[in-house]
Amino acid sequence: MLYHQTKDILYIINFLCRRNIKDTMVYIPLEEALFKNMDEGVVCKVASTVEEAKPLIEVGFDYPCEVNGVKLFRKRKGGSGLGESQNGPGEI
Repeated sequence: MLYHQTKDILYIINFLCRRNIKDTMVYIPLEEALFKNMDEGVVCKVASTVEEAKPLIEVGFDYPCEVNGVKLFRKRKGGSGLGESQNGPGEI
């Protein structure tokens, strides 16, 4: 469910082309019921080159910031399953 991935109700309203937030709010309890037992942590990865960063972006990692010259990437656990078990760039 897209709401579980984004937690952004305004994005969901726009995505579903809804005009009334009440029509979209029905999805929040559904998401909570479906995903209540899932681990809500994140997987963190580090990339220092474009070659290391590209596969992370391709499997859905976000690029929130850069620290000390390395790029930090994150992806929520319990998502599509892509990227969590890959032996790619360093995992924190």
